[in-house]
Amino acid sequence: MKMLFAVFLFTASIALATPTEITAEYQLANNGITIGRVSESFIRKGDTYSISSVSRSEGILKLLYDERITLQSTGNVNPRGLQPLQFDERRARDPRRDVNATFDWERGLMQSRFKGETSQVPLPRETQDRISMMYQFMHLAPRAGNLVLAMSNGRKVEHYTYRLVDEVRISTPMGEFDTLHFERVIYSPNQNRAEVWLAREHFNFPVRVVFDDPKGLRLEQTIVALQTR
Repeated sequence: MKMLFAVFLFTASIALATPTEITAEYQLANNGITIGRVSESFIRKGDTYSISSVSRSEGILKLLYDERITLQSTGNVNPRGLQPLQFDERRARDPRRDVNATFDWERGLMQSRFKGETSQVPLPRETQDRISMMYQFMHLAPRAGNLVLAMSNGRKVEHYTYRLVDEVRISTPMGEFDTLHFERVIYSPNQNRAEVWLAREHFNFPVRVVFDDPKGLRLEQTIVALQTR
């Protein structure tokens, strides 16, 4: 499949304008029912960054399946944005599903460790991990066209194509935001759908994210608290 051109230009001036610290909290819902909460922190020191995201069960899900999932990403910040060096996913309930990945940009390889096995995966330029991808939006300047991003879950790398749907003002528990609304371009009914709303006056930070899988699961992640500096 022919790759589409990216919609965003990376610039050093945008990277310098982004916050050095972010704390965010999201409400996680499944088909309108609150099932969890996500707490995140981003810290930039010079040309390095670290991100931590912790998801915890709430409500009826906590009674049925109490879980805590921690995502961590560390790496460098360059004129093109974030460059992950290490990604970890840890599950309190089932550590056998923990994932660790290291990014070797010189060799163009990602080394993945999962369930006691180690594998190497080709690493496309500017690949993001599951959590750094959400923060990479801050380093992007929009223009016309489609956006193509490479993203890794720590085990494999996939390309995601997004298109700009509209510019819309949305309401959240934290208040109203003027946003850029993007959705994933789907080429097969077996692919997961995804939408993201980026707050224009808050460094293009995601304030709402929706995931739909072909089996009918719909997860909505909505901002409830955000601090930047």
